[in-house]
Amino acid sequence: MTDDTDAGSTNADAASDDPLRAPPGERSVPELLRFGVVNVDKPAGPSSHQLSAWVRDAINDTLADLDPDGPRIDGVAHAGTLDPKVTGCLPTLTGTATRMAQVFLEGRKEYVSVLELHGPAPADFREVAAEFEAEIYQKPPRKSAVTRRLRTRTVHDLDVLELEERRALLRIGCASGTYVRKLCHDLGLAAGVGAHMGHLRRTATDPFDDTDLHTLQDLVDALAWAEEGDDDLLREVVRPAEDALSHLPSVTVAPSAARNVATGAPVYAPGVIDSDLDAAAAVDTATAANRGDRDPPLVACVTPDGSAVCLGRFVGDPDAESGTVVALERVLL
Repeated sequence: MTDDTDAGSTNADAASDDPLRAPPGERSVPELLRFGVVNVDKPAGPSSHQLSAWVRDAINDTLADLDPDGPRIDGVAHAGTLDPKVTGCLPTLTGTATRMAQVFLEGRKEYVSVLELHGPAPADFREVAAEFEAEIYQKPPRKSAVTRRLRTRTVHDLDVLELEERRALLRIGCASGTYVRKLCHDLGLAAGVGAHMGHLRRTATDPFDDTDLHTLQDLVDALAWAEEGDDDLLREVVRPAEDALSHLPSVTVAPSAARNVATGAPVYAPGVIDSDLDAAAAVDTATAANRGDRDPPLVACVTPDGSAVCLGRFVGDPDAESGTVVALERVLL
């Protein structure tokens, strides 16, 4: 005869060992802080690294108050370094969400910059600027943290919003990794007068933009209110980390498949419930990737309730009866 007390204890232990998270909208404040994203409005002055450290320390102070026996977060990860003088959109992943930092390399970034011309703007300046809406060559500046080798980056949009005699206000939509300072320098050379970048503000990093930015003070205030039992503001400032995946193709997997992923298994076809890509497009993509024609797209795998499971690469047909559909890159459980 089964002992009900022991059975209940066993079930509770099994539930606590389940790697799957609660649905994004149902997480406690500590759970949110340990797997969240803040769209920080970076001010001029501090480095991106310093701002990240302040976010980490503020969150850990609140976790110590709300969940003293639970783990602290080891760190945060931001969406690409902004120089100390540069302001704007700096999405910041918290806790275990730092594992998905590569998602910010998959989307576009947008900037608004003041271009300081070294002479009067030529009459055809707007036409000159339009020529830079293309794949361009760039070599990182000497002070950059990456290897200084020539590489290509795509400028999707370069709009001249305002133009004075020796100053232009630009809106730049570009691929991740584009050096706007170098772009401004090259634009000045092409215009025949020389130029350098003045003020720069990042207005978007896919999938975030400047319509819902929050300052560090907003975060600190929200954390203080949460410690007093009011978490409404905090849930506006700190969003579930899944919000950082919304610009990626997604694959919905069964909970049983998600638990297998937590132990390192890839996503197999029988575990796939749905996919953003239709079967034909998925097969074409996987075939091209297997031939080496191009890298397979990065995809986010989620459970039916929207909880993140992993990041991976599309390598197979989601409608197949067998085979690997997504090869793992980062397990997010």
